[in-house]
Amino acid sequence: MTFKDFNFNEQLAEGLLSMGYKTPTAIQQMAIPVVMEGNDVIACAQTGTGKTASYLLPVLHLIGKHPKHQISTLILAPTRELAQQIDQQVEGLAYFTEISSLAVFGGGDGMAYEQQKRGITNKVDILIATPGRLISFLTSGSLKLNQLEYLILDEADRMLDMGFQDDIMRIISYLPAKRQTLLFSATMPGRIRTLAKSILHDPQQINIAISQPAAGINQQIYQVHDEQKTKLLTILLKSGTYNSIIIFASTKEKVKALYKELKAVGINVNAFHSDIQQNEREEILLQFKNKQLPVIIGTDALSRGIDVEGIDLVVNYDVPGDPEDYIHRIGRTARAATTGTAITFVNERDQRKFKNIQQLIDREIDIITLPAELGEAPKFRPEANNRPHRGSSNGGGNKRNFRPKQTKR
Repeated sequence: MTFKDFNFNEQLAEGLLSMGYKTPTAIQQMAIPVVMEGNDVIACAQTGTGKTASYLLPVLHLIGKHPKHQISTLILAPTRELAQQIDQQVEGLAYFTEISSLAVFGGGDGMAYEQQKRGITNKVDILIATPGRLISFLTSGSLKLNQLEYLILDEADRMLDMGFQDDIMRIISYLPAKRQTLLFSATMPGRIRTLAKSILHDPQQINIAISQPAAGINQQIYQVHDEQKTKLLTILLKSGTYNSIIIFASTKEKVKALYKELKAVGINVNAFHSDIQQNEREEILLQFKNKQLPVIIGTDALSRGIDVEGIDLVVNYDVPGDPEDYIHRIGRTARAATTGTAITFVNERDQRKFKNIQQLIDREIDIITLPAELGEAPKFRPEANNRPHRGSSNGGGNKRNFRPKQTKR
């Protein structure tokens, strides 16, 4: 199957061609026809599967059939970074059409607010927004969405994780009841299904590889003491094996500390966290995307907010507390049918967390032997792995123990 099979209008097809789109991904093959038929959709697909284009393309096609040059489409996103990325993708796909878009989000100064406010009145077709900033425009009366035809919620699970459920329902109260609603999520917990029932009408359900890392990711772990982590990370970064690297740490404070340590040993690195001004964050992401910056460090917020191809290594400096966050973190590599490596540092305290991750993805991950100069790795206690973990059935889940095969390096 190719994109020609969807029979998009000529201008949209030209935009696809210019961006190098040839073969649709699985989520695109399944979602695009359903959206074009006018159905509400609830879709579950992991990051890196092409889900953004799976809703943008059919909506751009439908808008192009009867352009009104007013806000007909609202896309809600959990973070400003994702909103900007969606806006950039609209700009590329709609380049040869007359369809326009605008991203509005918080975090800027009063001038940014006024610029966004003026942009809203400039006859844009697609508005991409974070919930908080959108509500401020709606409640002030400066934004009317009574002509809205399409509502899209991207990364709906992340929006609920961030506490936006009440904001979402408040926004929907301003929208026409008659509309087409598309809900996209990387995971499908019960509260997402509850939300879908309240805002979607007879939706078509699409599920693609729920909670599974991309096949092209080479997953590895090192058993380490905390004091060995930075030394090991330095060895990996200086090996010359990897060119584009994301490092995830558990807290903003740890991101800052690790940034200082790596800079001190000559690593070209930058940190990405909420204490940095928005324009500086955008510059860091641009440098990373353009391969001018080889290493970036962040928290889990970065795992949802960055869309860069060619990342060949993801390092989990700390094991994430939620197994789903592991999926999102390592999903930054091996995107668009490429390959990549994901390495996780597991101390003795985090072995239970990592066991839960292995149960979620239903596979064991290779343990790599520590370089000799770092000394002995911690000895994990087998009895700790046999205790039932919270939330498992019959007290023990699938009862797979944390005994991956050892691989020397």
